[in-house]
Amino acid sequence: MSQEAYKHLYGPVPSRRLGRSLGVDLVPFKTCTYDCVYCQLGRTTNKTVERKENVAAGVILAELERKLAERDRPDYITLAGSGEPTLNSGIGKIIRGIKGMTDIPVAVLTNGSLLWMEEVQEDLMAADLVIPSLDAGDDYLFQYVNRPHAGLSFEQMADGLAAFTRRFPGEVWLEVLLLAGVTGISTETAKIAAITNGLGVARIQLNTATRPPAEDFALALSAEQLHEMSGLFHGKVDVIGENVPAITEAAALGQASDADILALLNRRPCTVEGIASGLALHPNDVLKRVLLLRQQRVVKAVRKDNALFYEVYRNGE
Repeated sequence: MSQEAYKHLYGPVPSRRLGRSLGVDLVPFKTCTYDCVYCQLGRTTNKTVERKENVAAGVILAELERKLAERDRPDYITLAGSGEPTLNSGIGKIIRGIKGMTDIPVAVLTNGSLLWMEEVQEDLMAADLVIPSLDAGDDYLFQYVNRPHAGLSFEQMADGLAAFTRRFPGEVWLEVLLLAGVTGISTETAKIAAITNGLGVARIQLNTATRPPAEDFALALSAEQLHEMSGLFHGKVDVIGENVPAITEAAALGQASDADILALLNRRPCTVEGIASGLALHPNDVLKRVLLLRQQRVVKAVRKDNALFYEVYRNGE
């Protein structure tokens, strides 16, 4: 890491889909169109559909140019982070700016809620990969699982997803996150599959609540259940597991600081192994650091199933 800390970049983080992904945060913490029950970042504090600059494109691109001058090359540059990235009205300028400075592919992780807007579709056209989500097969469970802004409807969201997929020249991978006893039962998953099977996306990625969720009742499916549900979908279907990419030769660098660790944990809870893989550190070094940060009450440990995740304390905790 350079001497000046990064405010809007984090990682690279270990991604189960994208290898080592350099995250770019385009909106303030928990500024989103949804308030999903499974969100790893907790409850949404600013639920909105208003698109505005949020963070200036020039600020993002200046940080990224500095980051790319370092030795650690990520597999993807991913626009995601602390909320819904398409709420940043400058996202198109940012994507084009990134494409002008590097050949590293650009991915956009979006909940898909604004893809019905022609201006959002246009903004995303220069990306290499877009990964939207579809977590329900009807309006009732859309309201229950995603808790969308009042200005959004299920039909609008689903139609927008279809319209964008038809236009986009790159690849679309659709994430479907299933919850035990809710969308993760065959009748409800079949409703989602009926929508996805007509979209023509490059692949469908089945996921579940593997990190500590916003609500305790957001329960995960087992890997076996996910594999069973995958049979309802057509085309290429990936069942996303909990494995993180192996630590690469970059681990020998060991240049990440505590600030890098906190920047990562601010955006997503991680295990020791996840931090080590994403930031190119030895797991033993990570463990020492997070234990010290825990003693200082900067981070806390949260157990999810059989794994121990670390996350930062939020205001009021």
